[in-house]
Amino acid sequence: MDVFGKLGTYDFGEVHFKLDKATQLRAVVAIHDSRLGPALGGCRFIEYDTDDDAYIDALRLARGMTYKAALAGLSHGGGKSVIIKPKRHFDRVALFRAFGKFIEDLRGHYITAEDSGTGLEDMEIIRTMTKHVTGIDPSHGGSGDPSPFTALGVRRGIEACVKFKLGKDSLQGIHVAVQGVGHVGYYLCKELHAAGAKLTVADVDKLKSERAKREFGAAMTDINDVAKVDCDVFAPCALGAGMNDTTIPHLKAPIVAGAANNQLLETRHGDDLHARGILYAPDYAINAGGLVNVAQEVKGYDAKLAREKTLKIYDTIWDICERSKKLQAPTYKVADIMVEEKLAAIRV
Repeated sequence: MDVFGKLGTYDFGEVHFKLDKATQLRAVVAIHDSRLGPALGGCRFIEYDTDDDAYIDALRLARGMTYKAALAGLSHGGGKSVIIKPKRHFDRVALFRAFGKFIEDLRGHYITAEDSGTGLEDMEIIRTMTKHVTGIDPSHGGSGDPSPFTALGVRRGIEACVKFKLGKDSLQGIHVAVQGVGHVGYYLCKELHAAGAKLTVADVDKLKSERAKREFGAAMTDINDVAKVDCDVFAPCALGAGMNDTTIPHLKAPIVAGAANNQLLETRHGDDLHARGILYAPDYAINAGGLVNVAQEVKGYDAKLAREKTLKIYDTIWDICERSKKLQAPTYKVADIMVEEKLAAIRV
């Protein structure tokens, strides 16, 4: 593992590792940048083939959180944690208590939240060990599951893209293909259905697709074919790297706008989308609703303010689209420039 080489590649920063043999905890906390404030980002709990994969995932995700927080106007830096899910039987409560102690030892430099593989129950366990956790139960001053807010922000971003690219003022009759209908994908389908959109869904878990079909009248397709659907918007809401050499040539949608993090396998894939005339909503710009929501917990949760800030994602996406058109530059580059200007203006 080229630890410092990778830190340089992703412009870090610092990384903290934790091994607790008693609970099988193997965790990485990546803190990309804290110039705007304490690093805030979720905890991912999934299986990884290698330790290198977990490390790189943490770095990529943390960097994305810096950009997400900055573009959303939050007083937070970017961080992310990953816990390598044990392959043998383990005690989930004990493991997340050990992780909570790990977070407490960082003394507020990093604040955790939910992500893939973790939920409200896990945050409540972490809360018994540290106050540096968000996404906790409303009865304890939290906001609960951030997924609905992430979905709300993505819906607003899709509305901006549809207006900009297709000239339509509503999502009535707009066909959206949603890849991944787990937590966020499900709530996004709910938002889109309420707005009158037509849905095609796919998930590795067919039961989740069937739920969307039953509740929202969605058509179903195979997870390997969803990027090929002839539709208005392709919404990646599964794990990252979905925009790559395999999927991009088959895209029929004029818009790519979804909730997944790190949608571009490589930055050049953003150039590929631009070259094909496909409008790409930069992931960290459009999926910031969940982060905006949990960030309100740090100083006392205000649901109304969280919603107001999340709705502004429409304006952020519109601004990126306009600048992209004016500069004739890919949207991901425009979004990066907007963030880097903000960070460069901070005196340290």
